Amino acid sequence: MASESTALQGLRFLQRLNPLLVRLRSHATGRDRAGNRVLFYDQLCALILLTFFNPSVKTLRDLHQASRLKQVRKKLGCSPAALGSLSEALRVFDSELLVEIVQELLGQIPRSPAADPRLKALAHVPTAVDGTILRQLPQVTQACFAFRRDRGWKLHTHFEVLRLVPTFSKLTDASGKGIASEKAVLRSSLQADRTYITDRGYEDFSLFNAIVAAGSSYVCRVRNDHHFTVELAGELTAEARGAGVLEDAIGRMGSPKSKRIDHPDHTQRRIVVRGPEHPKRGGRRRSGATQEIVLITNLLDVPAEVIVLLYRYRWLIELFFRWLKCVLSCRHLMSESENGIQIQMYCALIACLLIQLAGGDVQPNQWTYKLLCLYVQGWADEDEVLAHLRQRAAQTAAKKAT
Repeated sequence: MASESTALQGLRFLQRLNPLLVRLRSHATGRDRAGNRVLFYDQLCALILLTFFNPSVKTLRDLHQASRLKQVRKKLGCSPAALGSLSEALRVFDSELLVEIVQELLGQIPRSPAADPRLKALAHVPTAVDGTILRQLPQVTQACFAFRRDRGWKLHTHFEVLRLVPTFSKLTDASGKGIASEKAVLRSSLQADRTYITDRGYEDFSLFNAIVAAGSSYVCRVRNDHHFTVELAGELTAEARGAGVLEDAIGRMGSPKSKRIDHPDHTQRRIVVRGPEHPKRGGRRRSGATQEIVLITNLLDVPAEVIVLLYRYRWLIELFFRWLKCVLSCRHLMSESENGIQIQMYCALIACLLIQLAGGDVQPNQWTYKLLCLYVQGWADEDEVLAHLRQRAAQTAAKKAT
């Protein structure tokens, strides 16, 4: 396998988390005036990471019981932690200190060799943006206690489609208003040299202007009835028609008669593509049914079929959310505080990056994850994990060749 050394490094991180987290040890120790603290920030994170590689451990009470086991204390370098200490620690320790660890792991993950070469040639890094709801209570209980105004939480995420990893995460309440809205969170987290791939929830003229001002680009799905002033109608190539493109035009959004002051301040491109119909929840899917999807972008020189490909890659972030909730079991929140939930989510991102790092240049599947869990628990050895990764690499290469 081409990146076996990278996989070995990732496996070492999984086997010994202490060197990765040791920088957190001194945080908030000034509060311990009695000198009797037994739970430190690095130990808390190691215990939370244990839940992602041992699905039978899910709650704070489980962590309390697990911390009393000799082998857990030996591997994680922790002492038995009281339930109250674990609960308090999720409110006391600063979640933002985990960002440095996330960024360090991100720097070690290469682009996926299976990524489409047309996307690798783009000037900006394709980054899918979306959010997912995290609820503290089951859905039925949430409805019964709606008077508590407990809407749950929303995890806003940026996902690099070439490296298949999350690069940004921010937790807000799920109201979707003010600073908690999807548009406001994206506007506050913009970076240069990114192509932000978004859905209709991010449709906003001022946001488009802010993305361009930040030195980035965007591909956004918008409503079909938006006014668009065509300045130049482009001719469709055979490749564009093959991708389902129906229209490709240069112009600008917004009606000239509108009194809005936040019209787009740059030239835009409107691409209409025919795609499969996605019925509303509870609706019946009609066989072969299609719909017209309207995409707006400021990428004027990129072929239309590549723009369509970029938007289709947006679904990778939906798959990541499914992985996060269903495989890593992040449906259960360990804390009621924003800081505590953010710590849990950052630890989940660290777990995802460790899995990606251990996989090297092979995209992990469910068995890869389960095998890594067995490896962490001592039921599988390093050679068996590497043999599986080589097999996966060979299967990927054979599939790509055909």
